Amino acid sequence: MRQIQENEILVTGANGLLGKTIRRLMPESVYTDIDTLNILDYQALEKFVINTKIRAVFHIAAFTSPPLIDKDPIKALDVNIVGTANIVKLCSKHGLRVIYVCTDYVFKGDKGNYTEEDPMFPVNKYAWSKLGGECAVRMYDDSLIMRTSFGPDVFPYEKAFVDQWTSRERVSVIAEKMVKLIKSDATGVVHVGGQRRTVYDYAKSLDPSKNIKELKTTEINFKVPKDTSLNCEKYDKILKGGY
Repeated sequence: MRQIQENEILVTGANGLLGKTIRRLMPESVYTDIDTLNILDYQALEKFVINTKIRAVFHIAAFTSPPLIDKDPIKALDVNIVGTANIVKLCSKHGLRVIYVCTDYVFKGDKGNYTEEDPMFPVNKYAWSKLGGECAVRMYDDSLIMRTSFGPDVFPYEKAFVDQWTSRERVSVIAEKMVKLIKSDATGVVHVGGQRRTVYDYAKSLDPSKNIKELKTTEINFKVPKDTSLNCEKYDKILKGGY
């Protein structure tokens, strides 16, 4: 089967943090956002695909703020579940590959070092909505789900959790890992991340000179899992050609 070329990939969510970073790495791909293509409008999606030479959809577009989703869960249902289902239906009908970005928050967070086969149990509505999208993607065989966690290259907050563990990396690192995986023929679920550490340690690694204060998860008004660190051995094996 001919490898999908960069200019044959449609990327949704182009104006988001990850979308902008991917664009610098894959400049020849086709980029859309809600102002140019609404994933809730299936007819518009189909018209767009028919008029292009797209062979794959890299679905990044999402509503990603846990506290905002607690206030407006229906928007998350529409964007993260219905919108993703539309992408899957579109790709199934036209024989396109689906690449979906999911979150480490699908796990309960009670043990960490989660593998792709470990049971999922989200602790907040954001994660439930992303898991809903993942369920839609899993209904389609020609798909790749990348569970991950990333943030800006510069930590944007004054405080960071000292009691939450993660495999989060800066977006530039995660985007490079994703592009390498996209160029493989991997399917199914693959974890993309870095080493296990607290969010505080992650934040300090971005800029050791920045005075970041400590924060505990009990001090916020929305739920976050304690340890969603990811086991990324499968990713490493795929890139080495051993999986």
